[in-house]
Amino acid sequence: MAQSPRKVIITCAVTGGIHTPTMSPHLPITPNEIAEAAIGAAEAGAAIIHLHARNPEDGRPNQSPEAFAAFLPRIKQSTNAVVNLTTGGSPTMLAEERVQPALRFKPEVASLNMGSMNFALFPMLNRYQTWKHDWEPDYLEKTRDVVFRNTFKDIEYILTSCSNNGTRFEFECYDISHLYNLAHFLDRGLVKPPLFVQSVFGILGGIGTHPEDVVHMRRTADRLFGDAYRWSVLGAGRHQIPVLTMAAAMGGNVRVGLEDSLWIGPGQLAESNAAQVTRIRQVLEGLGLAVATPDEAREMLSLKGGDQVDF
Repeated sequence: MAQSPRKVIITCAVTGGIHTPTMSPHLPITPNEIAEAAIGAAEAGAAIIHLHARNPEDGRPNQSPEAFAAFLPRIKQSTNAVVNLTTGGSPTMLAEERVQPALRFKPEVASLNMGSMNFALFPMLNRYQTWKHDWEPDYLEKTRDVVFRNTFKDIEYILTSCSNNGTRFEFECYDISHLYNLAHFLDRGLVKPPLFVQSVFGILGGIGTHPEDVVHMRRTADRLFGDAYRWSVLGAGRHQIPVLTMAAAMGGNVRVGLEDSLWIGPGQLAESNAAQVTRIRQVLEGLGLAVATPDEAREMLSLKGGDQVDF
């Protein structure tokens, strides 16, 4: 008897807190644009929607609960997708500010960066000459000298602050050391299986995108966590689809979205988050895999359910 195809969770990161709006006219900025992008991605097959908020006037990252409240109810009313709120925000924010939306809204999932790192975006200055807002080139230039702070104290603060929410975490690991940091918190009992590990490839300051990098991350996570974790992968920029294809073939789940890459192909901007979801869905189905529904993702990740959030 033929076996059913393995189910793969697609996460879609709709709009980031670290990218700038003029790099693509398709990047959602306003609450209405973010809501429509999230709903479209869910309809295309994303089981999880990862959300940041922005100032609609100038596109700056905005981590205030009020900014998230402008789109969260509409997304919840319009889709069954799992909502994942960032606690990463922006490298310029402290943990106390970054955790506020997760504290207020008690989502099923929140992201959590697992280590401090250089987070370098300044190479983008060589690829763009025009800017919509004056703050953008200066913001990118300053990433030559920015450490994205995620100390053990910061991580523990976010974990313990949300410990009574029933919120589980998407642990964002930009390098091998971040897996070991996560293992430290597992050993201490501050996190519980199944761990949702999101390996990030292609950010300058983190691990690269070579196939051996992907294999190394998977092998290390297997050794540290065994069957106590679910692996997902994102690839930054043009590396998105190649890295995700490798990871899916190795048993992983995948994350797409305009936060991670503005592109759908060589020199071709993605016109929507839904277009990227559709593209990776085609890849997965071509590999003989199936796309997990939101409720299947909830079961795989042991989530509390969409009726237990506070929005």
